[in-house]
Amino acid sequence: MLASNQGCGCHGSGMGRRRGMGMGMGGRRGRGDRVFAHGDLRIALLALLAEQPRHGYDLIRTIEDRFAGSYTPSPGAVYPTLTLLEEQGLIQPQAPDPAGDGKRRFELTAAGAAFLEANKASVEGVMTRMALAGRALSGQMTPENIIQAMQTLRQALTLHPGAWSESETLRVQTIIEQAARQITGG
Repeated sequence: MLASNQGCGCHGSGMGRRRGMGMGMGGRRGRGDRVFAHGDLRIALLALLAEQPRHGYDLIRTIEDRFAGSYTPSPGAVYPTLTLLEEQGLIQPQAPDPAGDGKRRFELTAAGAAFLEANKASVEGVMTRMALAGRALSGQMTPENIIQAMQTLRQALTLHPGAWSESETLRVQTIIEQAARQITGG
């Protein structure tokens, strides 16, 4: 099975019409930042196909909707990623609908579903970041005091005393995920 951070050859950038206006540290936008981190576009496409079969253009529009219309991945990032996912056996084209529009729709394979299950934390992270980035890109920027609190948290994680045992890793992960759910109301 493939690791969740393996790329698609397009480095997950998919900058679309917002080229160079991704999310920087602390939720700020800046030139050169990417909307998707390496491998995130791949995970987002798989997660969206898990919701329902879609064709490439539908995936592009769905991502645009999730970003509140402020970001659209380029076809030059999406279509090669779909080809890679198909080659890896994670998605497959559906049989053509005789009465349909002739567009090639993809669906998740059993291997794709297993990949998403095995990488559940990454999937949840990508989808949450996509929703948060959509909010930020649509002009609902994070207040400066929240950005500062995030930098303090990042510093605390960097300077964590002692070893990162499995139980300590799980404890800190649980705290951060609980805080994220409380913040987003989820």
